[in-house]
Amino acid sequence: MAEDTPPCWTAMVLTLFPEMFPGPLGLSLAGKALTDGVWALRTADIRDYARDRHRTVDDTPFGGGAGMVMRPDVVSDAIAANHDPAEGRRLIYLSPRGRRLDQPLVRELAAGPGVTLVCGRYEGLDQRVLDAWAMDEVSVGDVVLSGGETAALVLLDAVARLLPGVTGKVESLEDESFEHGLLEYPHYTRPREWSGRSVPEVLISGHHGRVAQWRREQAEAVTRERRPDLWARYVAGEE
Repeated sequence: MAEDTPPCWTAMVLTLFPEMFPGPLGLSLAGKALTDGVWALRTADIRDYARDRHRTVDDTPFGGGAGMVMRPDVVSDAIAANHDPAEGRRLIYLSPRGRRLDQPLVRELAAGPGVTLVCGRYEGLDQRVLDAWAMDEVSVGDVVLSGGETAALVLLDAVARLLPGVTGKVESLEDESFEHGLLEYPHYTRPREWSGRSVPEVLISGHHGRVAQWRREQAEAVTRERRPDLWARYVAGEE
């Protein structure tokens, strides 16, 4: 690589199950871009940093309670060996109590040099390692998953498709859900008549202005009906 060529966008995933990656990220456009070096994905097994012959990564919680907690010393050693703050990658812990993953955050991450993702298991990480490394916590929704790996795949899929050279037509990203604060309008293709249902006449009119207006109205209607929280923010922004 030439000295003036910037390194590609890189994701480092710290996990107990590195075999889960790249998973679906190795397929389709993201997978081709991964193979072509448009972006890079590396993994590290947190168990490799355990301090005993049994490769123990968790212990019982202080104060009692069910479940196990991932040890701060083991996780911190894994981070220190695989994350260099000087490289500028965001250090993120996938957690249901984190900031909700949304399109503005996805765009923000795509604009940077990459991310280091820490995937928890059991009851999660000891709070002290979160505080010591000042980790950002990010949630993919109000659900509890078996571990952070699935959430990491969601985040990386959302980011990878925005990277230059991954999606064929940049224009296809411009009218998607959330890009303008609205959900996406409905789509139609051939055949023109199917199962007694017709394509809206405006879409075959050839009048680009009316098509654009219809799509905007449809996006507003579906957002207002299905996501009143988004609609309220959209209206406030328009005002």
